[in-house]
Amino acid sequence: MATSPRSDMATHPDILAMRERHEMAERTTSTPKAQAVETMALLAGLYLAASPWITGFNGFSTLAVNNLITGIAYALLMSGGFGRAYDRVHSMAWAACALSVWTIIAPWAVAGDVSTTKTIVNNVIVGIIGLLLALAAAAIGRPADREQSAAGRMSAPYAGGRG
Repeated sequence: MATSPRSDMATHPDILAMRERHEMAERTTSTPKAQAVETMALLAGLYLAASPWITGFNGFSTLAVNNLITGIAYALLMSGGFGRAYDRVHSMAWAACALSVWTIIAPWAVAGDVSTTKTIVNNVIVGIIGLLLALAAAAIGRPADREQSAAGRMSAPYAGGRG
C-alpha cells in the first residue's frame, strides 16, 4: 500500500507568514529609533495624565479628568505596541494622533471656562509632541519593504500539499 506524502505544518503558508511577521517585529523593536519613539511616547502620555497636578491647573476638574484619561489612553496605545501587536501599530498610531489632536483642542472644547494660558500652553505643547511621536510610530509601523515582501509572498505558490 502506497502512502501519499504528507505536508509538514512547518511549510504551511500561514505558519511561514506568522514567522515572517514575528521576525519583522523583532527587527523593528530592536532598533534604537523604535525604542526611542516608544519610550518618549510613554513619557508624553504619563506627563499628559499628570500635567494638571504638575502644571497646577487641577482646579479645572473637567480638563484635569480629560487629561488624565487621555494621557493614560495615549500611553497604553503607544507603549509596547511594536512588540505585542506589530500588525496593529499603524492603526494604534493613528488613534494616538487623534488623541493628540484632541489634547490640543481640549481646553476650548471641554465644559467650563478652562482656557487659561497655563492650560492652553500645556495642552498645545504636549499635543504637538504626542502628534509627532504618533506620526513617527506610524512611519515605523509601516515600512516600505514590508509591502513589497507581502506582495512577493502573495504571488508565490504553495509548494506543499498532498500529491
